Amino acid sequence: MAGLLAIILGFVVVPPAVALQVMTKGGYWIMLGTFAWFGWSLFQLLRADRPWTSWRSEFPPGILLLLLACGSLLLVHERFGFKILMDEIMLLGTSMGMHFDKQAYVPVRAHDLQGAFQLLDGQLDKRPLLHPFLVSVLHDLTGYRPENAFVLNAGLGFGLLFLVYAVVRKLAGMMGAVLAVLLLSSLPLLAQSATGGGFDLLNLVMITLTLTLAVRYFVRPDQLSQQAMLLSVVLLSQTRYESVLFLIPVGIMLGWVWWRQGRPLLSWETVFVPLLFVPVALHQKIFSARESAWELASQPGFDRPFSLGYAAVNLPHWLNFFFDTTGEHSNALILSALGFVALPFLLLWWWRTLSAARTTGPTIPVAHAIFATGFAAHTLLMLFYFWGRFDDPVIRRLSLPLNLWLVFAIVTVATQFARFKWLWPVLLGLTGVGYFSFSLPAMARHDYSLDYYVGRETEWRREFMSAHPEKDYLFIDPEALIWITHKVSATPVRQALERKDILEFNFRNHTFTAFYVFQRYQVDPDTGHLNVQPDYDLGPDYQLETVWERRFTPMTVSRISRVVAIKGGPTTMPPAPVKADTLTPAQREKIRQEYFDNLIRRLP
Repeated sequence: MAGLLAIILGFVVVPPAVALQVMTKGGYWIMLGTFAWFGWSLFQLLRADRPWTSWRSEFPPGILLLLLACGSLLLVHERFGFKILMDEIMLLGTSMGMHFDKQAYVPVRAHDLQGAFQLLDGQLDKRPLLHPFLVSVLHDLTGYRPENAFVLNAGLGFGLLFLVYAVVRKLAGMMGAVLAVLLLSSLPLLAQSATGGGFDLLNLVMITLTLTLAVRYFVRPDQLSQQAMLLSVVLLSQTRYESVLFLIPVGIMLGWVWWRQGRPLLSWETVFVPLLFVPVALHQKIFSARESAWELASQPGFDRPFSLGYAAVNLPHWLNFFFDTTGEHSNALILSALGFVALPFLLLWWWRTLSAARTTGPTIPVAHAIFATGFAAHTLLMLFYFWGRFDDPVIRRLSLPLNLWLVFAIVTVATQFARFKWLWPVLLGLTGVGYFSFSLPAMARHDYSLDYYVGRETEWRREFMSAHPEKDYLFIDPEALIWITHKVSATPVRQALERKDILEFNFRNHTFTAFYVFQRYQVDPDTGHLNVQPDYDLGPDYQLETVWERRFTPMTVSRISRVVAIKGGPTTMPPAPVKADTLTPAQREKIRQEYFDNLIRRLP
């Protein structure tokens, strides 16, 4: 009955506009209640299982040292910072709204009013709420700091390695668990996520935690483990949009256990768990309320988010990512090589394990085989996604669940050949060679981070804020949220053009000590002339004086300027985009590469 009610409320009764209002006003409290319930359920399960009585044997000093060392290696080569724009800033913005107003919105207007920074307006973001909620808890406990997002992810990096070790040890023994930790920590993409502000690392932690609880429930079913597993998958569905797919293996395990017991095993509290999926469904209505949420316009030539035909487009990009030998795509070559060799054997193991499950009963391998259906569903969804090109700097992080699955595939298949005593040392040796010959040099160079210059621009903005700690100025920037989340008054370029009279009034009355503008310029390869990009063009009515300038790519120059005068009267709009803006991304990349090659040849 609760499940039917959840479906009606989530998909039928509530219209999109009302759904967004419900999530904006109630999203924080929904997350608080769900997380508190999960925490209490987990505490009860731990108290019943008493895992601390055997932790010395499962985590001897050598293993603890290995986990700490591998976790530290994820952090030492990368700078902490916001790596992916605008995902990470939007998540930080939502945590800001949750912290200050206990509402799940991203501030779109905020100003310093007599020394107090006030959030004046905001809207619900499309991204799920678990990550910003956890960051907001850190804000509550330590004070608002944008860097709390980095603190959370750094801790999650260590937590992920501990969880992976624990779950693999029960499947493949200590040697397999050590191999899994080394393989996973050899992934530069994981290091990038552990030092950033995104939600992808939390997603891996919740997937692994859900797997851990699902295995516990499947092997030793009781009401405590069932409740913890179901609440875990609820929170997992609130971590990334597509992670709701892991409800499939959890549902299969639940049905399997009930079938074996001949009746549903339910406590009175668990009956209400399906209603916790209603907020997930309501939040997803943002994609029907705002068509722009799919971001189809960012990739010309696509008119739908998912299609079977996209597999032919995405697959070459996947292979380019996984088997890149330059270190420019944040892949781990040894993980990719061993993982893709293991996948066909994993498919055979999966079929044999599930076929024999009727006679073997509910074992740990059977639980892992069922949970693999979630990884498979996630992989197929990414393959059919319009923006599923893993070698794209913005999209690489979507490969993290598949990389985690490759780790599980390697140790699972290796376990089937455990009679060969030399196998584990060979795999550990190969992993060590790949770690030191490929992964660590790639992490040290971190070309994959430098390639995404938009992230470096964000750090440059943060450098400006550090150099100007008074924060009593106004910034004009298309990405105004970057400044707002750092408690700096800001407005987008479009607002400055459409409401120039408002800007002129505040400029004339010295409401702010200074007006600054962030702009990006395109280099004309023929003349060397700098052309301001259309989204950053304020037109001729704003007289600017350059303050800071930096070149992040051969073809672009980023500039921070101070507004020294604003011309009165009607707004003079910027000129139409120049011809270069009509070029396709491929044509622009070709021109950029030619310019860069010529620049290299002409360096002194």
